[in-house]
Amino acid sequence: MVGTHTVMAGETLPMLALRFLGDAELYRLIATAGGITEPDDVGAGQRLIIPGYRKYEVVAGETLSELATRYYGDASFARFIAAASGITEPDTVAAGQQLIVPDLMRYETLAGDTLSGLATRYYGDASLAPLIADANRIVEPAAGRILAIFLGRSDGFGLSIVDRNEDDPRMWYYRFRTDAIGWNPGVNVLLPDDYHTSGHTYPVLYLFHGGGDQDFRTFDSLGIREWTAGKPIIVVMPDGGRAGWYSNPTGSFVGPRNWETFHIAQLLPWIEANFRAYAEYDGRAVAGFSMGGFGALKYTAKFHGQFASVSSHSGPASLRRDFGLVVHWANLTSAALELGGATVYGAPFWNQARVSADNPIERIDSYHDKRIFLVAGTSPDPIYWFDSANETQVLAGQREFRRRLTDAGIPHEAHEVPGGHVFRPELFAVDLEGIIARLRAAAPV
Repeated sequence: MVGTHTVMAGETLPMLALRFLGDAELYRLIATAGGITEPDDVGAGQRLIIPGYRKYEVVAGETLSELATRYYGDASFARFIAAASGITEPDTVAAGQQLIVPDLMRYETLAGDTLSGLATRYYGDASLAPLIADANRIVEPAAGRILAIFLGRSDGFGLSIVDRNEDDPRMWYYRFRTDAIGWNPGVNVLLPDDYHTSGHTYPVLYLFHGGGDQDFRTFDSLGIREWTAGKPIIVVMPDGGRAGWYSNPTGSFVGPRNWETFHIAQLLPWIEANFRAYAEYDGRAVAGFSMGGFGALKYTAKFHGQFASVSSHSGPASLRRDFGLVVHWANLTSAALELGGATVYGAPFWNQARVSADNPIERIDSYHDKRIFLVAGTSPDPIYWFDSANETQVLAGQREFRRRLTDAGIPHEAHEVPGGHVFRPELFAVDLEGIIARLRAAAPV
């Protein structure tokens, strides 16, 4: 969802660069994306693309061709870096020189492709086709022609980007302002190795962290980059609060904490508008650990048409068993860590309809036609009360959940393994292979 703008009388490229990109010197970037050779020659009514970019400091011995190959898989795209950086002699870059590397993808046209069709696909607006033509110096593409498609991520769906880092080739970070959450939650988006050069659209895994001190960075610290190396899938890892329970709570004394709204109504469509991600049932999976495993199970049932695969790694699957122990735990932790004394499900009296709506075991029919992957530990540390209480309840709840799935004729894959309430990378590796096999394969669309 690259940013666009229609020029009004009196506006200049430096003025627009300052407004949209925070730096008037980035006017060259806007000019490059629009194929504008004379930056002063813009007029009222002219359409512009406001692309994304990254800054890069040249290392001794590097050339623009090498950088274009690294970022785009095509040395000929060096001309776009040169134009955006104001370089007239591309072979004369020096160590320490600051470059502007435009956010763009290399696209090889297929038979039947048109510029208006590409503009509709990538910009949502066929009328932007002339900008693709001007940037690539063509009229209409023949099959096999290599094009540069300028990209970028912009606000939308109730989310306003307040911080971002897209310097890493794979792990991109965003922080949003949203009315759904009273602070600015973060999201890590892990891209496939070939995302910038393939032109493919990819399936997406939404991966949720557990409670306490975990956040959107947790899986990066555990090794998600290594686990997904070479895998054709986008992994989205958002904040879920210290004890948000992936829910809209019954109340809050510290401002809004509507995590369900943030994840489902805002983040999911934002991802699909801003990345080459399948916006369909067979293109989405959801998984999580502990509280995040519950969130994955809950979202899959409550929003049945959104996710084709669900995985719960040591996540509870039953809220009401043992006199509602998991509901009590959710209320206790949310009051202490998340809601300033208020609770997710209401206390002392529960919002019974809310509990039933969120309870995986009460929504068994919603799991038909889905891949289901469950993990629970069988030997938590009896001395460590947190480990023992959590995984004992997880194991019992998952066993009950599995019995009901079996009774309903719903296939599932379950793993009971030694140990307690911990995330197991070796089982995530097995899970990831199953997720990719179940979802629509990455391909040109």
